[in-house]
Amino acid sequence: MQKADFIDRIVIFVKGGKGGDGSASFRHEKYVPKGGPDGGDGGNGGYVFLKANPNLSTLLSVSEKKKYIAENGENGKGKKMHGRNGKDVVIDVPVGTVVKDFETGEIIADLDKPGMVVCVARGGKGGRGNIHFKSSTMRAPKISERGFEGEERKLVLELKLLADVGLVGYPNVGKSSFISKISNARPKIANYPFTTTIPNLGVVTVNDLQFVVADIPGLIKGASKGAGLGNVFLRHVERCSVIAHIVDISGIEGRDPVQDYFDIRNELEHFSKELAQKEEIIIANKIDLISKEELEKRLEKLRKETGKQIFPTSIITGEGIEKVVYKLAEIVKESKKFHTQSEVVNEQIKRPKPLWKELPERFNIEIIKEGNDFIVTGTYVEEWAKRLNLNQKDGYRKFMELLEKNGLESKLKEAGIKDGDTVWVAQRAFEYKE
Repeated sequence: MQKADFIDRIVIFVKGGKGGDGSASFRHEKYVPKGGPDGGDGGNGGYVFLKANPNLSTLLSVSEKKKYIAENGENGKGKKMHGRNGKDVVIDVPVGTVVKDFETGEIIADLDKPGMVVCVARGGKGGRGNIHFKSSTMRAPKISERGFEGEERKLVLELKLLADVGLVGYPNVGKSSFISKISNARPKIANYPFTTTIPNLGVVTVNDLQFVVADIPGLIKGASKGAGLGNVFLRHVERCSVIAHIVDISGIEGRDPVQDYFDIRNELEHFSKELAQKEEIIIANKIDLISKEELEKRLEKLRKETGKQIFPTSIITGEGIEKVVYKLAEIVKESKKFHTQSEVVNEQIKRPKPLWKELPERFNIEIIKEGNDFIVTGTYVEEWAKRLNLNQKDGYRKFMELLEKNGLESKLKEAGIKDGDTVWVAQRAFEYKE
């Protein structure tokens, strides 16, 4: 048994992997002095996915890491060998997670069924190798493309309140103490839409299973008619797997635990037949306050009157607590298995097309003058500079040809360039010669 925090809203950063660069390679074979181009393409960058996992009940495990970045694609190689695609990142989140874009607030997905998968960041497409650039005028192209950057974004993950165990009982029977004992519950979790009371929630981890325990405060005589907490919160726990009913077996406040049990059951019946029909265990708390003989008598009476399984506990000493928690975990696991089998979507991971942008060969060039320096810029100037490997002779030549085709010379003259001035293109400096 392990304690866990309840975390219901987090912000994470996700980024798809960059595509690998294409290769500018040539065949090297015996007796073939001038082999043709054989550079392969770069692999696509990995993707980032979210998947609804029915075994999780909190965003705690996701919150432990703030950035999720998929692997980059491998660069292409000679002999027309394409680079390997980058590995994907699959983030498991609880069922009921709503995914929003941090900047716009747009809802990207509502993962409300087990097995649902959504792609939240695409990888970049790999760059083309030099086999794609061979032409009648360029038989041995020393040119290849760089891979495209992956998609990146900030996400808000919000978890709808989904309780697995509904805790009921009269005030002062030890419900809040029970939740505190088995989890790292905070007194206030979030601003839920309830008028008088904030639900007390805790998350428990047993082996690979996480489950949420929610106190149902205000469930006393008249609660089903709107007294105390009212109906709003109760609707949230109607999907729970089990009701854990705590009674004060010691009766030190002068109340009869058996009568208390039936009072609460009556309210449950009035409020929701569905909730009242859930599997139920009875936790007989405060066993440390009475003698063993008296305890046995009271436990026997409670068993006989209710026909339910009774778990004697002392939240103060811890006696019996672990046994209760493992029983709750067993019931929740079975219930989740049933719901998973009936609701599971089991979506296959589908990759949309990787990120890639076709760049136009006709585009606008801007010239910024700073003293005797003339900076060549523009949206597509920058993007072509990123796309082509300017360290390659033919890559740089193609880049400059594109600029000339789009009027670089005339734009420089319009800006007032003179012989000997400095031209900056893609972070490279040249002396202008008329």
